[in-house]
Amino acid sequence: MTDAVADAPEEGQKSSKLPLILGLLAASIGAGGGFFATYSGMILGSESHGEVSAEVQRPNAIPDVAFVAVDPMVVSLSPAAQGRHLRFRAQLEVPSQYASDVETLLPRVVDVLNSYLRALETKDIESASALTRLRAQMLRRVQIVAGPGRVNDLLIMEFVLN
Repeated sequence: MTDAVADAPEEGQKSSKLPLILGLLAASIGAGGGFFATYSGMILGSESHGEVSAEVQRPNAIPDVAFVAVDPMVVSLSPAAQGRHLRFRAQLEVPSQYASDVETLLPRVVDVLNSYLRALETKDIESASALTRLRAQMLRRVQIVAGPGRVNDLLIMEFVLN
């Protein structure tokens, strides 16, 4: 007679997951090292380590700009605003070589700003993010009037709703 125990198939030994875990760990370390080397410029870098840019040499360099004052304006808002007025004063940041050109164009700049501010409604001014949005809109209009590259920024000095 045959043994019943001898006929039972042997169970396969359970394989260890340690090689899989070590492989994933090594791959993630390699990927991280590759990212760091590429990001820091060690691999595929465009600048050599011996060169130093002008910005690094002079960290406190003041940009060559001039500020052109826009005449203060008092703008009456739309008739629905019930007699409310907006006091507005600003300065334009321009490259120094274009300061006289922008001063010559100030009547057009004032006209564009006055027209834009006159078209606003009270609800457009009173929201929390209004000043940022209005500043961007006014800067874009001034840049169109002055020409490309002549106005860098519009600095709002006074913005009071009466």
